[in-house]
Amino acid sequence: MANVTAHATLMMNDGSLVDLETTVAEGTETELKTSTRYAVTAVSLGTFANGKTITSVILPVTCPNNVSYAYIARRGSIACLLPVAVDGQVMQPGGGVGFQLQAGDTVQVMASTAANRLFALFVVASDGTRAIFSGSPSGSGNTDLTHILSGQGLGQSLTGRRIVSHYATSIDGSKLSTGGVVYLNDKGLPTGACNATNPTNQQPVANNMGGTSVSLNDVARVTTNA
Repeated sequence: MANVTAHATLMMNDGSLVDLETTVAEGTETELKTSTRYAVTAVSLGTFANGKTITSVILPVTCPNNVSYAYIARRGSIACLLPVAVDGQVMQPGGGVGFQLQAGDTVQVMASTAANRLFALFVVASDGTRAIFSGSPSGSGNTDLTHILSGQGLGQSLTGRRIVSHYATSIDGSKLSTGGVVYLNDKGLPTGACNATNPTNQQPVANNMGGTSVSLNDVARVTTNA
């Protein structure tokens, strides 16, 4: 795994732009800080723009080979989901708009290799909760996704809430038997689903189709044929 450069550009409510650029290690979640191209030192986003509100994402969080997920962390939780893309595959900005920054907020990014099979699911729940679930399929079989921070499954993380928006990243393509992730209840029956997008081919975009109400024993399952 190589060290690569991650980028992002955000517009704030006062009309200023924040340029983010950091060398990150593929396969390791890393903080994306301000670029020293326009700032004296590289600092966390919340420190640099404390109190400002993100009004648009000019450039999603991008990496050269693959990128699984990105988010703004606040006091140990996922406060805001950020759009991701691979360099040269950006279709449109989006996500994170209207989020007011606080000191201590950091941008976290998971850069991946072009062959990394990490599957990441971005979820927005009805109460505003943001969550990211991930898993690494290997061969033929089922992979139940778990929360990237707590390690808990879908039901334990979001019980009593409804998924109102979601999107997913994966390079597996035709290896995905169901085309993405399926939400299953405690009887093993499907209640919702979300397609997966390969970031190396196309920028993932959030959608509000296929959401579901989550109960305690529900799982988010990825099934692969190889």
